[in-house]
Amino acid sequence: MKQDLHKYTDEELVDFVLTKDQRAFEEVFNRYHKKVVDKCYGFLKNKRESLEFAEDIMSKVYERLTSFQKKSTFSTWLYSITYNHCIDHLRKKKQLHYPNWDREQEFPEIPDEETIMEDLNYERLEAVLDMVHPEEKAILWMKYMDDLSLKQTSQTLQISETATKMRLKRARTRVLNLYQKHYISNE
Repeated sequence: MKQDLHKYTDEELVDFVLTKDQRAFEEVFNRYHKKVVDKCYGFLKNKRESLEFAEDIMSKVYERLTSFQKKSTFSTWLYSITYNHCIDHLRKKKQLHYPNWDREQEFPEIPDEETIMEDLNYERLEAVLDMVHPEEKAILWMKYMDDLSLKQTSQTLQISETATKMRLKRARTRVLNLYQKHYISNE
């Protein structure tokens, strides 16, 4: 019947899991576990902790499959859980609350984007992303790595689309400004 599970879409696999086919979740796990580990590592910068978080997240996903309403793709829903799990951990660990953190930060000047884009280097960009608030990092990843829409991002962060747009603009400006300050101005 469902011999070649790799041929099915994520949403079909979820349906199989909900009808008690555990092999279907093994396929989901195999498709996404490494991606979840990588996303966790991007926030935590600790391999062991990222593996543990990925296990927790995949367990949480399994437990919450009945709440997956297919309003977005399965991967969007999964990454939403991943981002929120990591952000919640970092908030507790660092006692970070984004609105308070944002108010305390100097709002950066608008950087020379063209100069920065000519100089852009992946390792440097990663270092700069580690300097910003986890929610800013997450919103940039959702937009530029996961290609989520504003609506999907706002649902993930549980804020309005207007707030999402504003935070995305601020995060992008802050990252470009930090990149310019740390790497362009010093050359």
